[in-house]
Amino acid sequence: MKIILAAGARPNFMKVAPLVRAIEEYNASVPSEGGRIDYLLVHTGQHYDFNMSDSFFKDLKLPQPHIYLGVGSGTHAEQTGKVMMEFEKVLLQEGPDLVVVVGDVNSTLACTLVSVKLNIPVAHVEAGLRSFDRSMPEEINRLVTDALSTYLFTPSPDADENLLKEGVPAGRIYQVGDIMVDSLLFHLDEAKKSDILARLGLLKGSSPSPNSVVPYALLTLHRPSNVDNRQSLQKILSALELIAPKIPIIFPIHPRTQKQLGLFNLQDKILFHDIDQVAELSSPGIHGFDPLGYLDFLSLMISARFVLTDSGGIQEETTVLGVPCLTLRDTTERPITISEGT
Repeated sequence: MKIILAAGARPNFMKVAPLVRAIEEYNASVPSEGGRIDYLLVHTGQHYDFNMSDSFFKDLKLPQPHIYLGVGSGTHAEQTGKVMMEFEKVLLQEGPDLVVVVGDVNSTLACTLVSVKLNIPVAHVEAGLRSFDRSMPEEINRLVTDALSTYLFTPSPDADENLLKEGVPAGRIYQVGDIMVDSLLFHLDEAKKSDILARLGLLKGSSPSPNSVVPYALLTLHRPSNVDNRQSLQKILSALELIAPKIPIIFPIHPRTQKQLGLFNLQDKILFHDIDQVAELSSPGIHGFDPLGYLDFLSLMISARFVLTDSGGIQEETTVLGVPCLTLRDTTERPITISEGT
């Protein structure tokens, strides 16, 4: 069987890594003359910043992509269109039996559309999640991808219920659990060995322990509804300015958010640092720097006093880690992180 694993953005890689491990473990267990799964890892290049993609391959022990499409940034239409054009060439050349897509980014939607138009079955990992807010681009991506996919692998009972209500036959739905949590648990011990706390001056002693870590909050912010509108971004920053004098806020800044801060002349709200030259972030304020690799970020999340985020994945990770999380959104496609989480 020949399958293509399609990924394009930082959250995708955390979901693809356990799939690659599972496929390779399976292949090692079957005779070489038959029954093996031949897979190609395709990176669309939707995220092209090193710390947003390439470093994740290193941290997650993923092989280098077999095919890199390099589509880069653009509007939703531009990005989706570029991925469709380039991914179609791959499908016509490789002729896979199945395409596996993950998550809810533009690459997920684009690869799904191209595949089904060529009559290639699609499996969607992390299917069925709904925020019920169609102003979110990700919600549109989720709805269309699930409507077109042949196999829907869901992370939680509410996802099954959403799909059944939308008329998806029960025989196409497989509740498999949360693949991001697989990645988190697999890398947890290694993340605890990261020196990021020491590098940022957040340790009182020589090694991390609950009493040796300077109290800090961890912030992520990237959703268009939060950062693409000046008023929305200003309101969030104003709220953060009330918190920052009481506790340092550590803010790895998504490239999209970095761009919008400059566009709206809001850079003065953030204390910017070069991550390679930071020695002390324990003083109150909003401390911003470039995105981090997966292991460094996970290490920061483990030791944070609390997390502020508009990322669905981070909502789930804080739930597993038992770290208090404030979701900076009006809705979430992961209500289980509120009903059962932190």
